[in-house]
Amino acid sequence: MGMGNYPPDTARSADRQATAARLWNLRTRLLSLAAIQSDRLVNEKLVREGARKWHFAVLATLDEFGPASQAELVSRTRIYRSDMVAVINELADRGLVERSPNPADRRQNVITLTRQGRRQLLTLDKLLTEAENEVLAPLTPQEREQLARLLAVLVHHHGQDM
Repeated sequence: MGMGNYPPDTARSADRQATAARLWNLRTRLLSLAAIQSDRLVNEKLVREGARKWHFAVLATLDEFGPASQAELVSRTRIYRSDMVAVINELADRGLVERSPNPADRRQNVITLTRQGRRQLLTLDKLLTEAENEVLAPLTPQEREQLARLLAVLVHHHGQDM
């Protein structure tokens, strides 16, 4: 496979000339590079708002599913249990979530999204939409949908369902 297999807009000409063709033909490498770029942009946008990806994950999960225990949030977000405590503390300190004892099991806390947390989630939704639009700018709406379907297949196949 030569570099001629890729359309001219796939990579800058200078990059293609300075990189071994087998690297441009390695899809897993391209996927990794795209993920790195996407992750960097998302993190930059969130940091400007004083947030992290895990904050968004917890706020979005509480918004969609309602109040939950920390254990439920760990299960739904895939955030490590030890990290979840810090995330909940950060969100509670900012008034974005409330933590209260579970009446059914006093050893367990119930985490609830606050009104301020819902407003923050809307702000983060907008920032992440901007980031996604920047990352996916060269793709048509149909290509974006196709990419989402293909990535979901990969995630599901490797047992990383969200």
